[in-house]
Amino acid sequence: MLLTIDVGNTNMVFGLYEGEKLRGTFRISTNAERTSDELGMQISQYYHFHGIDRAETDAAIIASVVPPVMYTLINAIRKYLRVQPLVVGRDVDTGVANRYNNPREVGADRLVNAVSAIRKYGKPLIIVDIGTATTFDAVDETGAYQGGAIFPGIKVAMEALFLKASKLPRVNIERPEKAIGKTTVQSMQSGAVRGYVGALTGIITDMQQELGGKACVVATGGMGRMMAEYCPLINEVDPNLTLEGLRLIYEDNRASFDGCRLDGEISLIEVPEDN
Repeated sequence: MLLTIDVGNTNMVFGLYEGEKLRGTFRISTNAERTSDELGMQISQYYHFHGIDRAETDAAIIASVVPPVMYTLINAIRKYLRVQPLVVGRDVDTGVANRYNNPREVGADRLVNAVSAIRKYGKPLIIVDIGTATTFDAVDETGAYQGGAIFPGIKVAMEALFLKASKLPRVNIERPEKAIGKTTVQSMQSGAVRGYVGALTGIITDMQQELGGKACVVATGGMGRMMAEYCPLINEVDPNLTLEGLRLIYEDNRASFDGCRLDGEISLIEVPEDN
């Protein structure tokens, strides 16, 4: 069994694969203050909830944009699952041609998403990952990653509005029926959701033009499904895009590794700062 882990700024998303079948998923908040034992015990509880023996885990693969949690995460997996996890960008390459001026600046999750989306939806592509930050990633007709755009997530934007404007409350993110709000809450919700959809529409339209035609638009991330309801330019919604990309990368490279299982006494390891 393969454990795939997408480490984001807000949550770490875990996916348990048996072959190509996704057996279960779970989320744990991203917290650099948590110890390896605390995280390892949380992971073990989720295995128990899904009725899966931890010993069935043969390998693990991680894509991370949060270096400070990697020491804890890697050592938790080593100690509690007894496997040495592979880290995308350090131990294994995505296989996607990266046309960024400085390829190291691209978050591993963005390239992992490209791997999965190309296999499932073809090319050219625009991938919109709507989470703490919203990233737009462009893949050309040859399958090369060209770059993209980064935009504040809608929750981040609304939290900033609450913190910086003393009379405005925290509100749930939902779209009122009418654009003209009759209360402060309705006005904030209308502005947030409609303004966000306008930003999505504008950036996607410009990227499609720069890619030379109509590219398939795939949304993922915590807010992907909700925003797809309001943005007609989004063609597909795939909440497990990153997890599936990690599985594909592992399968493509598994012959290069002798095995990930650890035997005997497990010692803690140091993790380089850039991972």
